Amino acid sequence: MPELSPELVSQLLRERRSIYPAQFTGAPVDDEMIKEMLENANWAPTHRFTEPWRFVVFSGDGLKKLAEFQSNLYKEVSSKAGDFDEVKFQKLATKPLMSSHIIAIGMARDPKESVPEVEEVSSVAMAVQNMYLTATANSVGCYWGSGGVTYYEEAKPFFGLGAQDKLLGFLYVGTINKDKPLTGRRKPVEDKVRWVR
Repeated sequence: MPELSPELVSQLLRERRSIYPAQFTGAPVDDEMIKEMLENANWAPTHRFTEPWRFVVFSGDGLKKLAEFQSNLYKEVSSKAGDFDEVKFQKLATKPLMSSHIIAIGMARDPKESVPEVEEVSSVAMAVQNMYLTATANSVGCYWGSGGVTYYEEAKPFFGLGAQDKLLGFLYVGTINKDKPLTGRRKPVEDKVRWVR
């Protein structure tokens, strides 16, 4: 394995940003880039090799299918509950069309439950971080959103997920509009760490 520069690794980690669909240009991202992101996701840490990540990639007309599905499901569920919001409905119907690709993020629970569920969710999160870093290294924008129909049980079958599985959100992918500044902010790490020696 070629030696990685610690400085470049640190730079990549610190320059990763969530790039929102409104910051995309509308230009498509090549499918090969998406495949590279998915391949790198597949190398995330996984306890007992359960490999719980599951992805569904939407592009082209698939984005319209996703937009239609999630907006209609939202309307159906929220109307029954009496809290339908037309603005949210319109957002669900149009936001997917701002991306080049959207990757639905699923966690397939190990049928044997050989590891705690939180470890499966953590593995999926690490897989998504691998996709984020791959996108950053290739100047591709992405954003992990968990709104919309993410937590609707009724949504699971559309994404090939079973009752014990979880839909964890969507990775919106697009070409970055470089005219919009990308700044990051974090509070000092010292505020979040306690050393015991």
